[in-house]
Amino acid sequence: MQRCIQLAKNGIGTTRPNPSVGAVVVYNDKIIGEGYTSPYGGNHAEVNTINSVRDKSLLKESTIYVTLEPCSHHGKTPPCADLIVKHQIPNVVIGCIDTNSLVAGKGIERLQNSGCNVVVGVLEEECYEHHKRFFTVQNKKRPYVILKWAETKDGFIAPLTKDTQKPVWISNTYSQQLVHKWRAEEHAILVGTNTIIADNSKLNVRSWTGNNPVRIVLDKSLRIPENVNVFDKSEKTIVLTASKTKIQEPRQNVVYEEIDFSKNVAKQICEVLQKYKIQSVIIEGGSKTLQTFIDANLWDEARVFTGDVEFEVGVKSPIFNGKIFVEKKIQNDMLRIYKNQF
Repeated sequence: MQRCIQLAKNGIGTTRPNPSVGAVVVYNDKIIGEGYTSPYGGNHAEVNTINSVRDKSLLKESTIYVTLEPCSHHGKTPPCADLIVKHQIPNVVIGCIDTNSLVAGKGIERLQNSGCNVVVGVLEEECYEHHKRFFTVQNKKRPYVILKWAETKDGFIAPLTKDTQKPVWISNTYSQQLVHKWRAEEHAILVGTNTIIADNSKLNVRSWTGNNPVRIVLDKSLRIPENVNVFDKSEKTIVLTASKTKIQEPRQNVVYEEIDFSKNVAKQICEVLQKYKIQSVIIEGGSKTLQTFIDANLWDEARVFTGDVEFEVGVKSPIFNGKIFVEKKIQNDMLRIYKNQF
């Protein structure tokens, strides 16, 4: 099952809206086939795994391990449970049950009714953690929300003033590259008005290989100028504003959505993202935007870099409570990943 999770990570960011599942086939304690979910519209993990087995006659005496319950319904592809039954694989080991109402135990039932020996719950917590985006959308009806920022040793997220429209780097180049890897894994990226005006952020993937996220920009009064990078037409950009009536003419690849900034802004943002079927969002600033999600308790992870610099004065880091899930050094930076316990 650990190998299944390893494989499944290869599909993160490419399989949406499907989960990125990993699977292996074992015969006489040896892996004879393995695979993971193809980009959306392609094969599911079970199909790729079974296809990778050279001698299909061995399947009748094998065990297939899979991180998530095999599907039992027709979508873009036929049911994976039926494929397992077709090849008469006698043993199926499942990491966690699929909470999608189209599956939700029906895949297991289909396998058991066909005579398969089914074991459920192997590395269940680890499999659930891997499929966290999928489960959040299914169970909470909102995207998986990741907060990310870098702070100085003395607790500041940005200087009070700066001379140029460029980011002031607190973290090192390796940490910055990791952030681009994260961007490639998530469906969308969100920042506030001041971040765009101060940094002219591109909000894309440059130091890694992968898909660019959908860009989400908060711009209550439509203060962001037209010549900034987020309006370069290269990626879909959703602008959340208090009023669309000020818009002179629509921009290519830019969508405007109205929200009420006097009410729960974080909740409304999640509703808009749900409307566009966005499964996950990484929120990169600024401090006010991050605090908005913290205060509304609408966040799942906080990924915080502490750099080896001090500002003495500046914009204070967000205030939050969370349990440390990961803590590691990246050269002179400290990365801590927190989980929301509430």
